[in-house]
Amino acid sequence: MKLVMFSKKLIDLDFAGLARVLSDLGLDGVDLTVRPKGHILPEAVARDLPRAVEVMSAHDLEVAMLTTAVTSADEPSAEGIFRTASDCGIGFLKLGYWRYRGFGNIFEQLDEVREDLKGISRLAAEYGVVAGVHIHSGEYMSATADLVSRSLEGLDTENIGAYIDPGHMVLEGGLSGWRIGMDLLRGVIKMVAVKDFGWERLPGEPKRWRVSHLPLSEGMVPWKEVFAHLKEVSFDGPVSLHSEYEGMDPETVIAQTSSDLAYLREILEDTR
Repeated sequence: MKLVMFSKKLIDLDFAGLARVLSDLGLDGVDLTVRPKGHILPEAVARDLPRAVEVMSAHDLEVAMLTTAVTSADEPSAEGIFRTASDCGIGFLKLGYWRYRGFGNIFEQLDEVREDLKGISRLAAEYGVVAGVHIHSGEYMSATADLVSRSLEGLDTENIGAYIDPGHMVLEGGLSGWRIGMDLLRGVIKMVAVKDFGWERLPGEPKRWRVSHLPLSEGMVPWKEVFAHLKEVSFDGPVSLHSEYEGMDPETVIAQTSSDLAYLREILEDTR
C-alpha cells in the first residue's frame, strides 16, 4: 500500500512546497487534485501534471492518484485527464459525484450513473488506468456501498471500482453497515480514503446533530478492523489521508496529519 496525502487542504502550496511537506511527513506521495479549484485545473493538465510528477520525483515521492471531478467520459477535459495520467504513470483516478435528486428518483438515477460509468470504464481501459467511485455520505448516489455496487453492476471492474471511505461508511452504517459494505465490495476495492468523524448534538437543539471531523485516534471508525479486512482481500492500492479538518491553519493541519499518520502506522503494524 502507498500512503499518500490528499492535497486539498494544502492548496496554497506550490508543487515544491507540497513535496517538502510530504517528504517531511514520511509519506510515499500525493493524491493530487485535478479539478476546478484544484492544484491543477483540468484544462491545464497536459502542461502541469508532468511538472508535478517531476517535482515529486525529485523528492523521492510519487503522484500515486488523482482526485478529479469527472462524471462522464464525454466531458471536455475527461480524456485529457485520463490520457495525461497514463502518460505520467499515474494508475488511479477518483471520479466526481452524482447528486441524489430526492425521493422517488433512485432507480432512474442509478440507470443514469451506470451509463456514465460504462463510458468512463471504456476510457479507463483505453488508457490503462483505474477509476474509483468514492463512497461519500449524504445526498450522493455513492452514499453507501450498496449504491456503489449497484452502479458497477455489469461492468468489467478491472479498470473501474470502488474508492471506499470508512469514515463516510461508518456515518451511514455505524454498527455493521460499514463492514457489510466492505464485504459487498471486497472484489472491487481500488483505493481507500482515511478520515474520521463523530456526531455531536447541536447546543439547544435536542433533535439535531452534526458531524465533526476528528483525529483518527478519536473518531468512530474501528481502523484496526478496517485494515484487517483490507488485508483479508489483499488490498494493495493507494491509501489517501484526507486531513479535512475545518478551522485549522495549514501548519496545524500538517501537525495533525503527522499524528494521524503515526496512529495509522501503528494500526498497520498491528494488522501485518
